[in-house]
Amino acid sequence: MTSDELKKIAEGLIDTFNIAGQESIDLYKKGLKIEIKGDKSPVSNGDLKVNDLITNKIKELTPNIPIVSEETVDLKIKNTAKIFWLIDPIDGTKEYIAGRDEYTLNAALVINAVPILGVVGVPKKNRVFYSYAPGESYLIESGETKKINCKKKQPKGNIVALSSVIKPSNIILNKLKEFNVNLIVKMASSYKFCVIATGEYDIYAARERANEWDYAAGHAVAQNAGAIIRTLDEKPFLYGKEDYKNPSLLIKRTENLND
Repeated sequence: MTSDELKKIAEGLIDTFNIAGQESIDLYKKGLKIEIKGDKSPVSNGDLKVNDLITNKIKELTPNIPIVSEETVDLKIKNTAKIFWLIDPIDGTKEYIAGRDEYTLNAALVINAVPILGVVGVPKKNRVFYSYAPGESYLIESGETKKINCKKKQPKGNIVALSSVIKPSNIILNKLKEFNVNLIVKMASSYKFCVIATGEYDIYAARERANEWDYAAGHAVAQNAGAIIRTLDEKPFLYGKEDYKNPSLLIKRTENLND
C-alpha cells in the first residue's frame, strides 16, 4: 500500500470517529447498559455501538482486509494474517462507565507486524489523533489539524512518566529511575501513547499487560511521530501474535528525554 493510499484511508476514518465519539457521549448521558464478559471485564452498549460504526466504515474503505476487534474476536482462532485491522472501540471501558474523560476509540492497520496506520479518538477531550506513515502523525483539536513530532513540552529538567496504576511495581520504578524520571502521572487508555507523541509527557513503561488492540493505534501515532517503542528488554514491539497478548512495553519520546 502506498503512503497516499494509507493517507486516504486514515483521513476517511476521521468523520466516523467524530460521530462514534459523540455517540459514546450521548449513550453515556442516557444511561449505559452494562454486561460482564467471560473474562470478567465490563462491556457497554456504548462499546458495541462504537464498534459497529468503526467496523462498518473500515469494511467500506478496505473490504478485503480482515478486522480483529476486541468485541468480536474469537480467541480460539489463531491470527495468521500479515495485514489486518486491530480495533478497540473503547479502550478504558471502566473509565468510560465511570464518566471520566481519558477513554479512547482506536483503530490500527497492521502490516507485517508493525502498526502503520492509527486513528485514536478522545471524545471528551475533543481530540482526534491519526497517522499513516513515519513523520506523518497529526492531532485534530478545536477544528485545527497540526503535525505532532514528540517535541518536548515539559520544562528542561522535568522528565515526566505515565503509569496505568497509582503505584507502579518496583520493576517499573527501577526502569524509570534509569531515565531520571522525577514525576509519575497516572493516565488511562491509549491516550498515553498520544500525549507522548505530542511531547506533553516523556516516557511510559509497563510490564506484560493487555492485548494488541489496546496498544496498536496509539503505537502507530507515537512511533510515526518519532517516539521509540520497544519492550523493556529492548526488543522490537511487534504485532500479529497468535494469542494477541502484549509483551512488556517501553515508550520514550526520544532517546534523550531532556531534549
